[in-house]
Amino acid sequence: MKSKELAIASATLILVTFTLALSIVGQALSPAQTSRTLSNAGAVRTIGVGVYWDNACTDVTSSIDWGTLEPGSNKNFTYYIRNEGNSPSTLSMYTSNWGPQNAPDYINLSWDYDGQSLNPNEVAQVTFTLSVSASIDGITNFRFDITIVGSD
Repeated sequence: MKSKELAIASATLILVTFTLALSIVGQALSPAQTSRTLSNAGAVRTIGVGVYWDNACTDVTSSIDWGTLEPGSNKNFTYYIRNEGNSPSTLSMYTSNWGPQNAPDYINLSWDYDGQSLNPNEVAQVTFTLSVSASIDGITNFRFDITIVGSD
């Protein structure tokens, strides 16, 4: 019985040593590299308006997946926003629920909406731009909500 236990202990020690050696060799041989992936999938909440992928307003948008962004980069998405109220409206947009909390120090959302009033069922083409600071540090993933409001 002791020789069987000795054989198992020896095999275990060899396996642990082999695994450790592969780990050390793998780290030593891998090239020095750095990378940063910024991923996001955010929700779009609307009040009195609809947000759509198409100008016919048939394909509703409820979230935006910004994908992977590099430091110092911008990414644009164009949407169609329709006044779904019963009186002329002006749009406003704000962000909230950022994670991590310091993400808005490095990441900014803007749009090219020019403030024109939209009549009921009128559609405006709007491009959102997400900008990532070249000096972003310590953030690999982020999230936030966008709220678009139509008001009289």
